[in-house]
Amino acid sequence: MSLTVTTAPGRLFIDGRWADATDGGRMDVIAPSTGEKITDVARGTTADVDAAVAAARRAFDEGPWPRMSSRERARILQRAYALMRERSEELAAAESLDVGKPITFARVVDVNNAAELYEYYAALGHRLDGDVREIAADAHAYVRNEPLGVVAAITPFNFPLILSSTKIAPALVAGNTVVHKPASDTPLSALLMAELLRDAGVPDGVFNVVTGPGSTLGDHLVSHPDVDKVAFTGSTEIGAHAAALAGRTLKPFTAELGGNAANILFADADLDRAIHTVISAFVFNAGQFCMAGPRLLVERPIYGVVLGILKDAVPHVPFGDIDDPATVIGPVASRTQLDKVTAMVDRARAAGARVVTGGHAVERDGGFYYAPTVLADLDPDAEVVVDEVFGPVLTVQPFDTEDEAIALANGTKYGLASGIQTADLARAHRIAGRLRAGITWVNGWAILDPAVPFGGVKASGWGREGGPEALQSYQKAHSIVFDLGGAQ
Repeated sequence: MSLTVTTAPGRLFIDGRWADATDGGRMDVIAPSTGEKITDVARGTTADVDAAVAAARRAFDEGPWPRMSSRERARILQRAYALMRERSEELAAAESLDVGKPITFARVVDVNNAAELYEYYAALGHRLDGDVREIAADAHAYVRNEPLGVVAAITPFNFPLILSSTKIAPALVAGNTVVHKPASDTPLSALLMAELLRDAGVPDGVFNVVTGPGSTLGDHLVSHPDVDKVAFTGSTEIGAHAAALAGRTLKPFTAELGGNAANILFADADLDRAIHTVISAFVFNAGQFCMAGPRLLVERPIYGVVLGILKDAVPHVPFGDIDDPATVIGPVASRTQLDKVTAMVDRARAAGARVVTGGHAVERDGGFYYAPTVLADLDPDAEVVVDEVFGPVLTVQPFDTEDEAIALANGTKYGLASGIQTADLARAHRIAGRLRAGITWVNGWAILDPAVPFGGVKASGWGREGGPEALQSYQKAHSIVFDLGGAQ
């Protein structure tokens, strides 16, 4: 695949300009499909974070962006949407090569969904109205929705373009300025978006990108006294650490964290459709999807049948070459991730789990590939069941009653997504209301839209991305009250 980056690749984007890291440091970006170097990018320092935050602070305090009408900002986001469509192939190539995802998914899912987020929030920007309130006193009261200030957007390696857009688009249209810290493994689309937003008309300092190690830059950004809000997506452990840092300065913090969703399959479901959903839910993005469905709960009368179908079907899911439009499963994103998945499956096997299919790494072009894997005969408290694998691994457990299925589904610390496959819609409504999750899909999986909020409960985080709910989290309510009766 030929990746063309027309920006100054590998440089920081601060105050509308490309800049080298303060100390000149660089870090390699590795292609997961080959294990080879794609390019290198700036290894930013805490001094670079300070410069980016200072630029964002000036742009908010002194610049035109928060003082524009929301309609003016919306028009700029609409231009960004149009530019993303014009350069969709470049964005797709960057995302595919950088993350190791099949090119078809990068086009259809990643670029398309990210662009639609800018379009959606541009539309909402045309109606960012306040509210007049009737009150008992002889007074006139109204509420203004105002931007918060400088937003730190910190994003992970698995969906860098989408998960940055879920934060940047609503933050910008609300009038905030942004410092974006992308994952160190997958920074390329963030640098492309810096150029696109500049070309769309976003003023200098409003959007900034600092690449480099999260352990130092992320902590410094979250703790920075001039950052007014943190929007974070990543693991539960790092999210808890970041939330604690943000809490020291009492800044608002939203977090979409880990997931380990259960997909409940009842015997009355359309089995052909349900199996397609089950497989898609755990192999999509090589299982590196917080809202994946890695835990399948099957009503006991069809447990053996479902395992047999999965054994036959999963090995035939197109696997391998990310340039091939037919490929469904590519590599995991790094050697570290491959080693983690391998170790968890090996421990499950040693503890007595049955490997129905897969269960091993695959040597291919030096890349980080793991065969799609189905595990059965597991204890409910097995590590591979209760913890997030974040790879193409499905665990399958039987259940006998609705109550047992709900208990198993709710039986981990996570609560991001869930699924129900059944022909009985009354049952689906009944069960959905008892599942502890931020989103539940019925007879499908991963049906996402910018208008639909998503986020977690329990260890999967708090706050929502998507929908008007996300936009509200980048605004503060300012009440203004006029005394109409004169001084008392």
